[in-house]
Amino acid sequence: MGKVIAIANQKGGVGKTTTAVNLSACLAVAEKKVLLIDIDPQANSTSGMGIDKNNLQNTIYEVLINEVPIKDAILPTTIPFLEMVPSSLRLVGSEVELVNLEGRERKLASAIKPIRDEYNFILIDTPPSLGLLTINTLTASDSILIPIQCEYYSLEGLSQLLNTINLVRQNLNPRLEIEGVVLTMYDARLNLSKQVAEEAKKFFGAKVYNTVIHRNVRISESPSFGKPIILYDISSTGAENYINLAKEILDHDQNSVR
Repeated sequence: MGKVIAIANQKGGVGKTTTAVNLSACLAVAEKKVLLIDIDPQANSTSGMGIDKNNLQNTIYEVLINEVPIKDAILPTTIPFLEMVPSSLRLVGSEVELVNLEGRERKLASAIKPIRDEYNFILIDTPPSLGLLTINTLTASDSILIPIQCEYYSLEGLSQLLNTINLVRQNLNPRLEIEGVVLTMYDARLNLSKQVAEEAKKFFGAKVYNTVIHRNVRISESPSFGKPIILYDISSTGAENYINLAKEILDHDQNSVR
């Protein structure tokens, strides 16, 4: 059965979508069959994969609200082993539409169930909020990967996220675990980056990945070309970082199976 990982943090600008796109691509390059689901109304993962979000018939919106089978919304990408369920601007009003639906917190879990066995990993890019779309994602997931930006306010609000995780465990999904914490926009020249890393390790212990994602211009450029970093510039620091993160996740996954 495929492992479902939510990539979530209610703070915006922490590298959540960057991580979703590039980690998906690197896992696929390792010949793991991967499905990336974009459940963020901004649809940045969708455009970051080179998919035109303005001309899509079926998206995650139709899956959640109109109960279109998720298979009908899956699109190929330019990377072998990697497929995607795109988002669209139609998702903007979905939180309101979900409120009155029966089993509203489990819509995504129900949609994913028929296709879980077809993938090694299903990664889900969430909105920068703790609303119904994120709750749906946490209910459907085995674990949550938390990107933390190496900036002053980075650890603010984490207690709120952890409280939400605990509430989901108690009421909707007792198996939900923290997959890991990845430090993003790391600058080794700055004491602040080192301080945030130290605080994160105090807070999360061994859950913090050894791999950090350094500040890298090429990572910032790649979405505008609709390409993951390994297609845009395989020799860049950003590509190396995400390849190493994928290796670390795969190693951990193999060790946990033993």
